[in-house]
Amino acid sequence: MAREPVSVSALAAGFGLLLTGLLSGTALAAAPGQPNRPPVVGVQPVGHEDVTASSEYIGRIQAIDRVALVPRVTAFLEKRLFDEGAEVKKGDLLYVLEQPPFQAAVLAQQGALAQAQANVANAGITFARQKALLSTPAGQKQSYDNALASARSSAAAVTTAQANLENAQIQLGYTEIRAPVDGRISATSVNQGNVVSPSSGTLATIVTQDPMYVVFPAASRDVLMLQKKYQGAGGISQAAIKLTLGDGTQYDQTAKLDYVSPEVSQNTDTITLRATVPNPKRGDANSDGVSTRELVDGEFVTVTVEDPHPVNHLVVPRAAVLADQQGNYVFLLAPGNKAKRQDITLGETVGANGVVLSGLKDGDKVIVDGIQKLHDGIEVTPAAPQPVVADPGAKAAEAETERTNGIGGTAGTGAPATQGGTSPAGGSQH
Repeated sequence: MAREPVSVSALAAGFGLLLTGLLSGTALAAAPGQPNRPPVVGVQPVGHEDVTASSEYIGRIQAIDRVALVPRVTAFLEKRLFDEGAEVKKGDLLYVLEQPPFQAAVLAQQGALAQAQANVANAGITFARQKALLSTPAGQKQSYDNALASARSSAAAVTTAQANLENAQIQLGYTEIRAPVDGRISATSVNQGNVVSPSSGTLATIVTQDPMYVVFPAASRDVLMLQKKYQGAGGISQAAIKLTLGDGTQYDQTAKLDYVSPEVSQNTDTITLRATVPNPKRGDANSDGVSTRELVDGEFVTVTVEDPHPVNHLVVPRAAVLADQQGNYVFLLAPGNKAKRQDITLGETVGANGVVLSGLKDGDKVIVDGIQKLHDGIEVTPAAPQPVVADPGAKAAEAETERTNGIGGTAGTGAPATQGGTSPAGGSQH
């Protein structure tokens, strides 16, 4: 059988594969002989810090005043004089209804009043004449009595005419719908040219903007604790209340507690608290007249209630804390650059740190980075810890979860499961 000629390119390819295999085999043979470098870990000493404990809850922003604009007379809607979504001032003219029929009614009542006043004058003259004749032989008691009754009836008719005129003027005034409060107005529900009446419903709604309420439920035991803590600081109304917005940013205005519900919810064992917070304008209004404010009616926020006085505690970064069935623990840097497991007891969480109740002392070097693959006794290479970068979306995700689950109870920022942290019901202690 004749052999087919082998091409030069095929020979070259085969030689390349053989050379690659030889080199790989050499590398694999050399790999076991190379020393294993200990993993690099970030190490940070622990120490005491002044800790201001706080509790976190999920709250909702509410407008202090909410006014529904409802027509009080039946008429055609002629004009709308505001930009939807813009802020309006108290007394601003917002809607104008058809006025000519009401103006005509006012004129008619003015005429009726004038006629009644003329009748009063005539009745007065007649009464005066009959009164003068009563002392003469020509005078009659019956005529006198009739003149007196007529004068009094004419006076009553004037009062009725005046009331009818005032009512007509009031009805005319209802054809102009003005803003009863300062605030932001919603979109209109009825367009120009339609007939509106008291049964038509709400034309638009105005919600006040500054200040705003933040309403949040707290566990009844949390409220009792706050009352005790602030007993010597002027009462619970002096509590420092801060807000965190949905994107994780800290709101730059401090809220002041102004209401504590006198009732406990039987379903959730919570008490509703309310605070007032400023909501100033941010920058100038845009071309549509709409100014920017950070707080919006109905918005969910994280409410932080801080304790009145800081307390000095030993703290450890929560990033260094792990948990298993035995409880919370950290890895210490032991002599000889060895990782050593150390069981600890944690208290409340404050920011990125946890209060250590037992298990650590000042100066202990805790491994905070690269702890995922550590085990007790492994050799490590210590280094400075990596800087912590805050995740602005974490609180937003948490608030969204609470919003989905409802606001019937309180929520906190408990530690992740890998850290073994727990949060008390009704709000997490921080």
